[in-house]
Amino acid sequence: MSVEMVFGFLVGVTVCALAVPAVRAVQRRYERRRNTAATEENQVSTISQALHLAFQGSPTGATVVDRAGDVILSNPSAHEMALVHDRTINAEVWKVAQEVFEDKETRSLDLKISQRRTGHRVTQVQAVVKPLTLNDDRFVIIYGSDESESVRMEAARRDFVANVSHELKTPVGGIALLAEALLEDPGDPAHVEYFGTRVQKEAARMANMVNELIALSKLQGAERLPEMEPVRVDDIVTDAIARNQLTADALNIELTAGQPTDKLVMADKSLLVTALSNLIVNAINYSPESTPVSVTKKVVGEHGKEIVLIRVTDRGVGIAPEDQKRVFERFFRVDKARSRQTGGTGLGLSIVKHVVANHGGNLKLWSRPGTGSTFTIELPVYNEIPLLNDQNPAGTPVTLDNRLGAAVVARANSRRKDKA
Repeated sequence: MSVEMVFGFLVGVTVCALAVPAVRAVQRRYERRRNTAATEENQVSTISQALHLAFQGSPTGATVVDRAGDVILSNPSAHEMALVHDRTINAEVWKVAQEVFEDKETRSLDLKISQRRTGHRVTQVQAVVKPLTLNDDRFVIIYGSDESESVRMEAARRDFVANVSHELKTPVGGIALLAEALLEDPGDPAHVEYFGTRVQKEAARMANMVNELIALSKLQGAERLPEMEPVRVDDIVTDAIARNQLTADALNIELTAGQPTDKLVMADKSLLVTALSNLIVNAINYSPESTPVSVTKKVVGEHGKEIVLIRVTDRGVGIAPEDQKRVFERFFRVDKARSRQTGGTGLGLSIVKHVVANHGGNLKLWSRPGTGSTFTIELPVYNEIPLLNDQNPAGTPVTLDNRLGAAVVARANSRRKDKA
């Protein structure tokens, strides 16, 4: 009896040992078939699918509305350009659409978009409103194109000409007068040295102003925006502090950096380092000797919609409330005497404002006279989203196409429920 039990036990162990690999092989084969089927389901197989993806992925905003003002169809670009918000058509666009419903004539309008959130870079939109078809007068379609870059570049050209013609008159006139004084007594070494030094200083100031005017003109749109890439916030802060360390040491001002963060932002590194450096220079110039200037970082918001705050804080003289609204204007100086003493041109903060705006960020100021000032740069955090390796709950590879399709299906289902 014991021999039979041992024999049966050995047979059972052998069968299990052979069955486990077989079961695993069947499971792997089943998984491969399921993934293959899921991949085939995600592929574009009909013309309607191709048209749908082309419409939803178009960089041109497009939305269709009926006579009641209900949004029948829209793509993500239309929402980005504020043609549609929360399934409601833009009020200005709807006013023009009503006229198109009446006479079936194509119309266009320019929309100026206020910045709604950090990271939003569309400021100017041209909308074209026309009947969807002349055979059915129940619908109109609105096309939107982002004209922000073109408007920005044209405004920059106008401002550059105005700034150069106005602001360079003073140093040029000063150099002419100094040169005239220098020639009155060229044989006096002390006379020559004094006025020669003044001419050299004014020439350097004018060269600095020209360089900053050119930089500001580029930022405002005289050139297209540079290609952005992910950059570590800590590297930007470290480089900006290093650029101003000698100036701070000469005034016995301690530059301190806050706790590091591993966050990334989409940026042109050199521009952001320049902008942050301008804020640090400004803090140093308006701080008493032996006082600290701090640069801190803080991340706010939820994952995927995070914003990094870079703050530059000084313990200086502060800025009066009536001047705080004007500090970012070109050539505005709170303290003209101090600005001349430090060689400032009045363009530094304006450059910062445009650099931050070109990165889809915001620039804020808090200041109290006698206490100090804090300038805050707000930038959207860059989060890389893998599209091919993620798995959804059902095990289907997540791609850009089926993410978009799911969003559209959800919106369509919501619309059906509302109408029901």
